[in-house]
Parts: sequence; structure tokens; C-alpha cells
Amino acid sequence: MSEQTAEGACAGRVALVTGASQGGTGTAIAVRLAAEGAKVALTARNREGLEETAERIAELGGTSLVLPADLSDPDGGRAHLVERTEASLGPVDILVNSAAANGYKPVEKWTTPKLEHLMQINVWAPWELMTAVLPGMRERRRGWILNLTSFTGELPPGPPFPRTIPSKAGAGYGASKAALNRLTVSAASETEGQGIAVNALTPQSAIATRRIVTAGRIEEHWIEPLETMAEAALALCTCEPSQLTGRIAYSLQLLLELRRPVRDLTGRSLVDGWQPDDLPATLERQLAAHAQEGWRHAYDFARPSSPSIGTPSGDPSA
Repeated sequence: MSEQTAEGACAGRVALVTGASQGGTGTAIAVRLAAEGAKVALTARNREGLEETAERIAELGGTSLVLPADLSDPDGGRAHLVERTEASLGPVDILVNSAAANGYKPVEKWTTPKLEHLMQINVWAPWELMTAVLPGMRERRRGWILNLTSFTGELPPGPPFPRTIPSKAGAGYGASKAALNRLTVSAASETEGQGIAVNALTPQSAIATRRIVTAGRIEEHWIEPLETMAEAALALCTCEPSQLTGRIAYSLQLLLELRRPVRDLTGRSLVDGWQPDDLPATLERQLAAHAQEGWRHAYDFARPSSPSIGTPSGDPSA
């Protein structure tokens, strides 16, 4: 570990970030938090990848701790991650559950072992880590929990349903992220007024990770840079809990709502083309693309439901 020299929005705070080994979202968030002064514990299965992330943090003058663990296995080390982080760095102020497993296939093609693997990483590991940090956060009356989620967790509108993924073949991954969303809001409700923010963050579109960029199979209007996700995550990990908790936030919409400048992962430079004034046009292009696939009003998640007592139309505002 190297000496922490940076001052910023996270100075004096300790963060634990999962899924920080592949150069993607978890790595970007970890580096961005470190650039703002946080000491960051990094966990994933791949030690080599974690060491690479730690090197990037060291280049910023930051402090990191490499904690390899298999989040898919209850006995793979995740039960001791918070304890090990706090023994080396101090109490955890920020928990970012970024590690994820995905996959798209029809309902009947999923097997129980595959579903169990998915749920272990996407639901049970975040739940266990939240359980470990919440008592200390309550005691100190300070904490930020961020769960990385997905558009796949939303209900597709229909019938008629959209013609493409994630409406089709999204049951397994979508179910796990829907569960994570519900967990997030429940924890936010239970910690309301206690100085703790619990939120979830969804990429507005595919994140420009190394794997996606190398594959080159996703059209440009479906891609956003790692920096927008990292900036939105930073906003949710430094927000005032009394004002911003219980959100299933979307990256670009959140940045636009907060009018938040998007900086590079070092926090030093603005990212050209992704500032608040640039975002409405980007969102309009994405909405138009969704509509062409049959996903009407893609970011309006109001759903028809059975009528409740006194509202025969089924409209809760009626």
C-alpha cells in the first residue's frame, strides 16, 4: 500500500469495491474513489487484475488493499471481506457492489446450478456484504452503499413485448437484478434518517469496457464511457443521505438531474462530449433506438396493474 496524499470528496473515507479486477465498471469506480481521497479495498477472483487496479491507484498517490475472493461461493472468502478491510484500512464508509454475473437464455434453458451461480454473485454476496457493513454505519451514523444493477431488472412493457433482449431471454439475469433493486430500496427504507444512503445505479447503455470496445458489435448510440458510470457512482457515494437514497438511478439521467460535470478517472479533466449539456441529445437518440425495438417510453417505468379498491381504472392517481 502507498501513502494517501489526495484530498477530495472521499478524503478520510474507506471504500470496499467488488468486481474491480477486469478494467471495467468496478475498476473505474475504485480508481475514481481513490482519486477523491478514499482508501479502497479491492476484491474479485482475479488477483492479477486486482493488482493492476492497485497499481493505477498507486499512480494517483492513493491507498488500496487487494483482497482476492470468490463471491460466487459462500465459503470463498466473502464472509471476511469487511473484517479484513477494517483491520487494515479502518471502518468501511462506502460499499460498492459492482461484481456481476449475467447471461441471456430462454426460461426453460436455465439450470438450477447456473441460476444458483447467478444469484450468489448478484444477490446473496451483496446482501451479505451489506449485512456486514450496516451495523457500523448505523453506529457512526454515516455510510454509503451502492449496488450496480441493470436495465434488465425492469419489467418489459407488453403485450406486445419488445422484440429483443432484455425483453427476450432476460429472465435469469433480470430476476437477479430485480431482487437486488428490491433489496436496495428495502435497505434504504430501513436506514432512513440514520445518515446512510443506499442506492442502485444502472448504466444508461452498454459501458465501454475493454471487452465491448474490442468486440465492436454494439452501435455507438448504445455505448457510454466508463467515466460517466464512475462519476454517477461517485455522486451516489458522496451524496447527502437525507436527500438522495432509495434510488434505482440511471447514469446519464442522474448526471443530468444533478447537473454534474463528468471528469476523467483521475478527477483532473472534463470528458469531452459527456457534460450535462451534451446529455439530452444522447438520451433522445437512445429513446428513439429503444422505440424502434418496441420498447415504448423506455425510461418511464409506470406499469398497468390490477385495480386497487376505490380506483377501478387501475390508475393509482385516479
